[in-house]
Amino acid sequence: MGADRGRSGLVRSARGTRTAVVLACSGVLLAGCASMPDSGGVEPVDASPQEPQVQVFAVPPQKGAGPSEIVEGFLEALTSDDPHFSTARKYLTKEAAAAWDPERSTTVLADGPNTDSTRTRTDPDGGGYVYALSGRMIAKVDAQHAYVSEQRSYAAAVHLVRQGGDEWRIDVPPDGIVLGQSDFERLYLPVDKYYFASSSSSDGEPQSAAPMVADPVYVRKRIDPVTQAVRSLLDGPTNWLRQVVTSPFPSGTELKKGTKSLSPDDQNRLVVPLNERANGVEPDRCAKMAAQLFFTLQDLTPAGIEQVELRRADGGKLCALDADQAEASAPNRSLSGADYQYFIDDKHRLVRMPKNDDEVEPVPGPLGNGERQLRSAAVSRAEDRAAGVSNDGRSLHVGSLLSDESLEKTQVRSRAKQENDRLSKPSWDGRGDLWVADRDPENHRLLWLSQGGGKPVEVKVAGLEDARINAVRVSADGVRVALLVEKDGKTELKIGRVERQGTSEDPEVSVVELTPGAPQMEEVAAMAWAGGSRLVVAGKEAGGVQQLQYVQSDGSVVQGSTLPALTGVTDIAASEDERLPLVARSEEDGIVRLPPGANWKPVVKGGTSPVYPG
Repeated sequence: MGADRGRSGLVRSARGTRTAVVLACSGVLLAGCASMPDSGGVEPVDASPQEPQVQVFAVPPQKGAGPSEIVEGFLEALTSDDPHFSTARKYLTKEAAAAWDPERSTTVLADGPNTDSTRTRTDPDGGGYVYALSGRMIAKVDAQHAYVSEQRSYAAAVHLVRQGGDEWRIDVPPDGIVLGQSDFERLYLPVDKYYFASSSSSDGEPQSAAPMVADPVYVRKRIDPVTQAVRSLLDGPTNWLRQVVTSPFPSGTELKKGTKSLSPDDQNRLVVPLNERANGVEPDRCAKMAAQLFFTLQDLTPAGIEQVELRRADGGKLCALDADQAEASAPNRSLSGADYQYFIDDKHRLVRMPKNDDEVEPVPGPLGNGERQLRSAAVSRAEDRAAGVSNDGRSLHVGSLLSDESLEKTQVRSRAKQENDRLSKPSWDGRGDLWVADRDPENHRLLWLSQGGGKPVEVKVAGLEDARINAVRVSADGVRVALLVEKDGKTELKIGRVERQGTSEDPEVSVVELTPGAPQMEEVAAMAWAGGSRLVVAGKEAGGVQQLQYVQSDGSVVQGSTLPALTGVTDIAASEDERLPLVARSEEDGIVRLPPGANWKPVVKGGTSPVYPG
């Protein structure tokens, strides 16, 4: 209930009177809401830390409230579960209430907005009051619901006047919503919208095998998140991703007029009525539209979605898609077919272990027979080929995992004098292309090899300046890349958008619009993709110790995502399939695994460079 509000200035003891709490009881608690037992003994209560079914509603301004109470009440009302912020508008003048747009943006402050009483002053015109809001800004959620990390100081002014001669009201409110980080985490929910990668056919339509790309946004957690997510999906991709994805929904497609809420039926089937723009969609295109909805909504209901059905404006059925059909339409969405986890053993060979077993064996083919000593490796997502960096870091080798065929020749070489300045661990994207960074201080560059071979293409990285890339991991969809970028002795995580131009004979690949992937961390030692828009990172906050944490690709932190401690993590691997364990390399413990719900388990003392396919 406004727990993030500032600690100076306006008196905070009034907070308890500014909001009302409504408990929405469910399940076994329902009986407790209906009646109070009058007999029986005392029994222990399960105090598990599950999120309570609580909604917080603001109360309107009291008659005769002073300026400070109006400002306090308005800021508290922004942290409520009021669907349309109707109570917050009651703290505004009639003109301001009509003009104020809470959907324009949400500003997230570390500790909530402060209203410092020493900075409060009477309006120079003598007709009102000005209250200065301040705080440490960490992010902003824009009108597209996209989270944008923004670390800077925040300052805004709230102006009040008398309305009707008697009551104080705000006539100049802050832009959008302003609240603290913990209130934001309580009120908002991260959602991945899904679009098709824009590797498309000549007519602009997504190819049948085009991968799906997660587009992370935030919606209000307890204000019908399913309907919010559908509307956001139909509005199109966020600006950062728009250039590299496409959607088969016809332009102008919206929910049918009058549709207020969407929810699955008792068979977990969701019916989505669309407007006239979608009436003439052919079956194949409709199936792709349904797949986008299916994956977008999958985690927003307790039991998931079993089927999505799209309907025309007149109520007629357009198409329906179940789970099996959805998975078939998006081959990169599930990597549960990954049979092994891989690493480099103490003999510098590429070895593997079954995903649910600790038995270690060399991989078949030239990278596992010891013919070439390796320091790092990457395995293609089909698990039929692998790329390995030589033990001295100078050369990149590619070979089969299905036969003993000779190594494929590559033209990737590093001329750096020091071993640690040479080639990084490689990475395969979902298109079958191979990436590697040359860390040579005299010529640091990011290289791309079409289908893992041929002449390497130097990737243009916008905004890199004098920094060098120490590590590269490409997402399964192939349109986003995670980079560990070193500058001035510090290594940060950056997320970039991959853009492809040119022809097959003369391709051009670039990485643009680098954004911070873990802005809360001062130093990042290792990272890996761990889902559609999620990464696992090992790093340190300022003045802190190394920790393992899940982060979103937009830079936001996944709630409750801190993992069990592990000392000296130098490398980490994760699968997009959350059922598979994390694998890491620790300076003290060697190769270790973290099964879901368990603690780190040692595998072998010697070994480096753990990887999943990719």
